[in-house]
Amino acid sequence: MDDNAQNEATGVRSAWELHAGLSPVSKDTVQDRVYNSLRSAIMRGEVKPGETLTIPGLAETFGTSAMPVRQALHRLTAERAITVISGRTVGVPPLSRHRLRDLARVRIQVEGLAAAWAAEHASAKLVDHLSGLVEQMWRDSEAEDATGFLNRNQRFHFTVYEAAGSTVLVAIIEGLWLQIGPYLSLLHRSGNYRAGNQNHQALTDALKRGDSDGARHALEGDITKAAELLLTMVPQD
Repeated sequence: MDDNAQNEATGVRSAWELHAGLSPVSKDTVQDRVYNSLRSAIMRGEVKPGETLTIPGLAETFGTSAMPVRQALHRLTAERAITVISGRTVGVPPLSRHRLRDLARVRIQVEGLAAAWAAEHASAKLVDHLSGLVEQMWRDSEAEDATGFLNRNQRFHFTVYEAAGSTVLVAIIEGLWLQIGPYLSLLHRSGNYRAGNQNHQALTDALKRGDSDGARHALEGDITKAAELLLTMVPQD
């Protein structure tokens, strides 16, 4: 009896047979799930300035061990989305007036470019989707539903940015939103959500017209007004 026949008779499978029949199990699956969930929450403004997060608490929330949480937090720290406060506690980095101005200046250029590119080939389906989000944000503003507004605000902006057709540009914008996202929650009750949605409507209208300059201008107004208000809330450098 040759080796193959003997293996079949005894139920032994070779390494080649095992590799051919099974897919690799990713060790990063849990870490990526935690990382992506936290990353999205930070960009939406669900993690607020002054709020602390603990590794044990996050592990319990995600139903996992501490290791994937710790690895995800290391990645977010490297992206300047969070900072270590003490021990196993992390939080949103403090925002200085200088950094706020710098972020606003860069966002206007980068996100404005994405809005202008999106206007070049915006479809009717895209415009309808954005119009629906704007309508929902009006209702969120009236109901003072900050969580709902911030969630849809993030979806609105990134729907526009993804329509620009540049994964490189979207990745840069995500990095900027990781730094500014938590502070957008401070604008609740300031009247900015309503003013911001007026700019969202203007941006949607510009996309419908295929007006790149109009889209860029509306986006600039949205960022500038929010930054001006945040500057009144951030301590002097």
